Amino acid sequence: MKSLSTILISFIFSIYSFGQQRPHYSQYILNNYIINPAVTGIENYADIKMSMRQQWIGIPGMPKTIYFTAHTPLNKMDYRENINSLGMKNNPLGYDFTETYTAAEPHHGIGISAYNYSTGFINRINTMATYAYHIGLNEKWNLAAGFGAGFSNISINRSQIIIENPSDPLIGSLTGIKRKYKPDLSSGIYLYSKKFFLGLSGQQLVPGKLDITDTAYQTSLLPHLFATTGVRIQLNEYVSFLPSMMFRYVKNLPITVDYNFKIQYINFMWVGCNVRRGDGVSALLGINFNRTLNLSYAYDMTAAKTTLGPLTKGTHELVIGFVLNNRYNDDGPRKVW
Repeated sequence: MKSLSTILISFIFSIYSFGQQRPHYSQYILNNYIINPAVTGIENYADIKMSMRQQWIGIPGMPKTIYFTAHTPLNKMDYRENINSLGMKNNPLGYDFTETYTAAEPHHGIGISAYNYSTGFINRINTMATYAYHIGLNEKWNLAAGFGAGFSNISINRSQIIIENPSDPLIGSLTGIKRKYKPDLSSGIYLYSKKFFLGLSGQQLVPGKLDITDTAYQTSLLPHLFATTGVRIQLNEYVSFLPSMMFRYVKNLPITVDYNFKIQYINFMWVGCNVRRGDGVSALLGINFNRTLNLSYAYDMTAAKTTLGPLTKGTHELVIGFVLNNRYNDDGPRKVW
């Protein structure tokens, strides 16, 4: 029975990995850059984030994701000449800031990202460089377009595949690690103002075949399409309510929808939740310690009615953020929230 359970779990992981093919993030709303390259260089500073995610605790071969992202603007001019300029506000989520909000001056942004995503016998390492250009459409609205280019290293450790028949021709007689390198492209657009954003993006835009066995069997690498949108609702001078949504589409899979709800106290701390329709819910907490360091944590609970719900003890995700070259001494993000 134990052997049968292990085989079943491995089968579920293989479906999950080759069906979704990209890692999940509960806190993508804190780092839209991992979803949309058009966000590259959107702020006044270099934004660096590192994250570790352990999914489905308690299940052998559970998915694990580690990522690093860094992006910065090039020659971006703020409406303030320096930190003492008239109109400088220390609370980017307060009434005063929204009253003095102005669209970004045209500027470029560059960035890099890397992640390691492992699920059972499948491991994927992805690296990418990104570029974006931001313009102000008018005094309040901004539009950015960006793209990313890189490659993925996808490996299958066939010695970790547990099968009932050791000579199954689908896997082959070899038990070593099989690796494949594939090009990777992403692109996106991002429309944003002081109280609204809308993003459209695509990842893994170079479709292809991935042979993971010694036979003619192949699996397809499919494009992933995302749409994100959100609003800023000012409850008072100190508290903001930030609801948002994300739609994810992959061919041959149902469209998935995430709902995010954040309550933020000035620019110091926030609490919230992420609801994945038909899948589960996450509790979120974040703190900006100062103008350089921020930390956030998410705990996911998989819905009991799902296949893995009764088997898992939850998911942990930690994100550590650093701000560099903050020449305007911004207390937090002014263009994304």
